[in-house]
Amino acid sequence: MSPAGLRTMLEPEAIRILQEYGVPYPEHGLAHSAEEAVGIANRLGYPVVLKVVSGDVVHKSDLGGVVLGIENGQQIVRAYEGIVSSIAERLPGAKVEGLLVCRQAPPGLEVIVGAVHDAMFGPALMFGLGGVFAEVLRDVSFRVLPVERTDAAGMIREIQGYPLLAGTRGRAGYDIEALVELLLTISRMVLERPEIEELDLNPVRLYEQGLLALDARIMRRERLP
Repeated sequence: MSPAGLRTMLEPEAIRILQEYGVPYPEHGLAHSAEEAVGIANRLGYPVVLKVVSGDVVHKSDLGGVVLGIENGQQIVRAYEGIVSSIAERLPGAKVEGLLVCRQAPPGLEVIVGAVHDAMFGPALMFGLGGVFAEVLRDVSFRVLPVERTDAAGMIREIQGYPLLAGTRGRAGYDIEALVELLLTISRMVLERPEIEELDLNPVRLYEQGLLALDARIMRRERLP
């Protein structure tokens, strides 16, 4: 549940805001039935990902609300029914608005970008590598907004995992310039939209050229003080 006065946006709504600011997100569509999901997947092309859309479900994967690597219509139907059943069983009473059908993104390096309104410092930006680096090692950096290009670049360079981004042992590096632009974009978004209390893009998948935000969570304040 969100704190009083706050509302967690449904992911399609959060995606629309990201796309207004030019943040790349995989091609997708919202389905309200297994048959509709098959139609969307056929249009997008396989493989696809199915994700539950519900204001009551925060950690989708933990509740069986995400299925990856779906290759055909029969798998879509099974996955759709499985997600709906899993949510009903593990979180009774949760309102499911539909399932998001997304074109599955190619492999890449996963990072996290977030923002939060701190009670003392105001809006702040967070960046780190995804997975165990963020969850266990806490390899993240922060800046109070607004940030300039040099600030965003500094956030990226100062994490311990920076060599993975820059490229090591003969491996090509990732598109750090696209990551700088994303940090600047999120900084601008949060400042232009003060109703955004928290924002998490987790993960963002980074490539040698470009990036994709694969999951978006935005918590907004319904009434500004």
